[in-house]
Amino acid sequence: MLGGIFSFHSSWKDRKDTYIHKPQSLQCTSLNFRAFQFTQAMLFAIEEINNNTDILPGISLGYKIYDTCASITRGVGVALALANGNEDAFALSEAPCSRPAQVQAIMGETSSSSCMAISPVIGHFHIPLISHFATCACLSDKVKYPSFLRTIPSDYYQSRALAQLVKHFGWTWVGAIRTNDDYGNNGMATFTETAQQLGICLEYSVSFFRTDPPDKIRKIINIIKTSTSTVIVTFLSHMNMDVLIHELSYHNLTGYQWVGSESWIFDSQIAAMDRDHILDGAIGVSIPKAQVSGMREFMLDVKSLSTSSNQMFTEFWETLFSCKFKQTKSATGNQTKCTGDEDLTEMHNSFTDMSLMPIFNNVYKGVYAVAHALHNILGCNKTCHTNVQLDPFMILQHIKRIRFKTKEGDEVYFNENGDPAAKYEIINWQPTENGTVDFVTIGLYDASLPADKQLNMLNKSLIWAGNSYYVPFSLCSMECFPGTQKVLQKGKPVCCYDCIPCGEGEFSNSTDAATCVRCHPEYWSNEFRDGCVKKYIEFLSYEEIMGALLTAASVFGTCMTGAVAFIFFRYRKTPIVRANNSELSFLLLFSLTLCFLCSLTFIGRPSEWSCMLRHTAFGITFVLCISCVLGKTIVVLMAFRATLPGSNMMKWFGPTQQRLSVLAFTLIQVVICILWLAISPPFPFRNFKEFKDKIILECALGSAIGFWAVLGYIGLLAMLCFILAFLARKLPDNFNEAKFITFSMLIFCAVWVTFIPAYVSSPGKFSVAVEIFAILASSFGLLICIFIPKCYIILLKPEKNTKKNMMGKGAPKAL
Repeated sequence: MLGGIFSFHSSWKDRKDTYIHKPQSLQCTSLNFRAFQFTQAMLFAIEEINNNTDILPGISLGYKIYDTCASITRGVGVALALANGNEDAFALSEAPCSRPAQVQAIMGETSSSSCMAISPVIGHFHIPLISHFATCACLSDKVKYPSFLRTIPSDYYQSRALAQLVKHFGWTWVGAIRTNDDYGNNGMATFTETAQQLGICLEYSVSFFRTDPPDKIRKIINIIKTSTSTVIVTFLSHMNMDVLIHELSYHNLTGYQWVGSESWIFDSQIAAMDRDHILDGAIGVSIPKAQVSGMREFMLDVKSLSTSSNQMFTEFWETLFSCKFKQTKSATGNQTKCTGDEDLTEMHNSFTDMSLMPIFNNVYKGVYAVAHALHNILGCNKTCHTNVQLDPFMILQHIKRIRFKTKEGDEVYFNENGDPAAKYEIINWQPTENGTVDFVTIGLYDASLPADKQLNMLNKSLIWAGNSYYVPFSLCSMECFPGTQKVLQKGKPVCCYDCIPCGEGEFSNSTDAATCVRCHPEYWSNEFRDGCVKKYIEFLSYEEIMGALLTAASVFGTCMTGAVAFIFFRYRKTPIVRANNSELSFLLLFSLTLCFLCSLTFIGRPSEWSCMLRHTAFGITFVLCISCVLGKTIVVLMAFRATLPGSNMMKWFGPTQQRLSVLAFTLIQVVICILWLAISPPFPFRNFKEFKDKIILECALGSAIGFWAVLGYIGLLAMLCFILAFLARKLPDNFNEAKFITFSMLIFCAVWVTFIPAYVSSPGKFSVAVEIFAILASSFGLLICIFIPKCYIILLKPEKNTKKNMMGKGAPKAL
């Protein structure tokens, strides 16, 4: 015996309980043809099994079917009646049943909420409850609902399929409407969770129930009107969708893209009610199309119901054919009398509509699942062992383990949660010229496949809201192009953001980038901030104008020094050359040549050797140069002091002492440079901090102490030389070299004093140029101030190049 629980009526009359008398039974209203279709599918399966000798041979299946009137309370009551055999209150007919009242399994109920109430009650008796349309994911909990099974996939998979469908079309800003029951609330909760993981935001999420007051539904309409999203995801039962369509049509809310769940998306009755084409272009997931041979003909053969004495079937017949079995008088005149011979062939109504054949197939599968379990328990072959005591728990366990194929080839089995395999079709509502709607399959969803392959869209043209052929947009913010990043708007969901250009040195090469990525230190963002380009490496090179000018100045200084040396060598016998130690003069010219040449080491791409050479060569050559100048200054002072009576100072500072002093002063600098190179030498360095968009290739000092020690020592010798030359500037002589040394040291010190702040503040290659300029300026200062006046006399005033003229009038006289 199989039980059946269906909602043959969709509502009931309100009653007022006085709590004095026993409450009356519900007065059911609003006949629901869908329940009759589900019942016919169940009866078809039972009759097919009873007429098939391959399954349960010699065993006949019976049935007891009850109407719940869509009442959860009544549903629990009839379930208990089926469980304990209470026939007094819920018998369908007055004729007593000869078979045991207890059923082996119950088919139904249609709604998730009813199943959630019924299953825990009969679960204590281990009686299987097999639903064809209850999809709430919560029913997969075998602790709460141990005996519940279903032949329709769980909403857990449907919700995820809807979320992936929304993501596939690029909609990230959607509205949501759900039925305020377990089906809608649980289904939408899973959708919301999955949507958040996929980056989809809900602008609003509202719920209602068909019995809610009109004001609540009007509030939902107002929310839709004021929203900015154009896509609405619905988790609504077909009865609640009926109510919503009426309101949508009344307010003419067209142009919205509807995404529907399986409960209404492939229901032609819903499509027929949408006379204003509000839902045209809707998409959603549905149970895969199915055909069961013979079922349609059986369901439409209702003549046997006309002879039934059951009041409900009488009501069904009268409603279906708009007739009365007894002649009655109404306000509108005489109604047609029912003859029992009415024919459905030419009729088109919700009962003759077979669009829900996949659901009818689910009922069919459920009946066959029980039959196969009984077949295994009874050990049926050609006959069955009828002496086996049927235990509900045993039947439940066998149903969970069955695996068979229907005559149409559909495989039927249940997983550990009592759910079937989750497979859906993606449906698109495409209006036709005659005003009807075609449910076109545009894709497939298979939850058993890997996540990236579950949704498979077919290559078919779609029709969208407003009969458009273009995918509608539903975004809170337009996508951010490469070169920008998303910045969330305060107080709004993550889908609402502003597109901010990437900062300097950052890039984004994808749309809707959450953050900009900083370029590698050797790269810099391009103009559009959508990629990085290699930074320009900057150093003072010979090819650029500044490098070429400095090189020319260095070469010119070298040549000029060489020319002076040639003149001095050519006229080495003359008094002006011989005066003040010509050997020091040639050594000074040699050091000046090195000074001019060492500036060339600062130009060009820095390398490890050039970095060490440039500073040490500069330091040593300049000390050699200053040492020679210092030696000449001391010679001038000593020479005039030696002319005083009794003075023998010159013997303490003769040529040998002059050479040793130059060597000693220079060796000190050599030692400083050696220590610098040994401890922390200069090295080539890529400076990324000085400029953002280019790399400065320079020589790092290594040890700053070593560098400033070299400069400090040069400065110390220069100051000493300047002081001594300043003291000797007024000594009597027609050609007092101390005056020129003083002036040259003044230039030297001025150049190097101004060099320090200029060097520190100059960026990149300009600091190198400042140092070269200081070297060249001080070298030219020494060369011009000390040697050019002498060359002028040698070449242009040879008459003054005599010993007598050199001594002049101001020569001290011997005492």
